[in-house]
Amino acid sequence: MLAVYFDKPGGPENLYLKEVAKPSAGESEVLLKVAASALNRADLLQREGQYPPPPGASNILGLEASGHVAELGPGCQGHWKIGDPAMVLLPGGGQAQFVTVPEGLLMPIPAGLTMLQAAAIPEAWLTAFQLLHLLGNVQAGDSVLIHAGLSGVGTAAIQLARMAGAIPLVTAGSQHKLQMAEKLGAVAGFNYKEEDFSEAALKFTKASQNLFHVEGAGVNLILDCIGGSYWEKNVNCLALDGRWILYGLMGGADISGPLFSKLLFKRGSLITSLLRSRDQKYKQMLVKAFTEQILPHFSMKGPQRLLPVLDRIYLMNKIQEAHEYMETNRNVGKIVLEMPQ
Repeated sequence: MLAVYFDKPGGPENLYLKEVAKPSAGESEVLLKVAASALNRADLLQREGQYPPPPGASNILGLEASGHVAELGPGCQGHWKIGDPAMVLLPGGGQAQFVTVPEGLLMPIPAGLTMLQAAAIPEAWLTAFQLLHLLGNVQAGDSVLIHAGLSGVGTAAIQLARMAGAIPLVTAGSQHKLQMAEKLGAVAGFNYKEEDFSEAALKFTKASQNLFHVEGAGVNLILDCIGGSYWEKNVNCLALDGRWILYGLMGGADISGPLFSKLLFKRGSLITSLLRSRDQKYKQMLVKAFTEQILPHFSMKGPQRLLPVLDRIYLMNKIQEAHEYMETNRNVGKIVLEMPQ
């Protein structure tokens, strides 16, 4: 089979398609014939040599895929049959023509969605669901500040926050992105290149106290994939007893300054999370909860409908271009890879 590969860490120019052995389904595993996969920041970091796959995972890039069941390993429970369409969360290996996956990590593709749309769901939407519900304990009426609001995770988090009755606010780097965020349901957006998002968020929450019956100034929940460069502004706009969830370090890992005293003064919680390195039991629990609680909303009509946001689709052999485009940070939603059939 063909797979996305690189021999040494470095830039997008190191990526190429390589013919490798097709895997076969092991105990309680399913072999998926991949129709599409999607890019994640983790792919860029892994290519640069900064984010190795977890022990035992494929070293082929790709944390999510959609396709059809091609083979069932021994011990499968009979929920799936050959030819069934499915989408899947992966620790690696999705950017290839076939990938093996534990049966419990497969999800049905919602009615009305294409394979390309389905490939854009697993990693981003499961991450957003985990951050908001399992870690952030989001409640109706909470204000939620979502950094990189037009990333894959960001576009999912806006919609899931709205569905939970929360008030999504976003940061983004262009007017176009902020307009898109509002279409998805963001109540306000702040261009971090042109204004201090922290002051703007405080101002918004103060003004919204009567409108949304929000208590006190500041945001109740922050979804942060930036890290170091944002710490002071995050703590500044956090409400009393607020939750700040860190799940990426695009703005660096180092901080200097009185983080702890400022956070303590707010009685704030700093929670960190990664999804890729979680064990299979946790991922299966997450997939089951998401499948039951969220997936039906992708097929609904009307304002409650959820929608994966696709920015660009690249053929598998254009993988270098896809990585170069992701590095520009211009994408609104997901960048999807279409596999040769």
